[in-house]
Amino acid sequence: MNIKRLKDLRQDKDLLQKDIAKILNITQQQYSEYELGIRLLPIDKLDALATFYETSTDYILGRTNNRKPYKTDKK
Repeated sequence: MNIKRLKDLRQDKDLLQKDIAKILNITQQQYSEYELGIRLLPIDKLDALATFYETSTDYILGRTNNRKPYKTDKK
């Protein structure tokens, strides 16, 4: 995973690690470990971050450089 993107996305919104940790309902220490690559980011947290940042999980994971979220066919 491209852990640098986690930090970049957070800083782009002028947020602290504790702010994102609160959104994810985890401790600041746990979130810090995600940004440092010490701890793997669970899928539910990845999904929550993609929704919060209005991007795709692929962008956070470094699979694409396109920051825009995918279009969905919601009916």
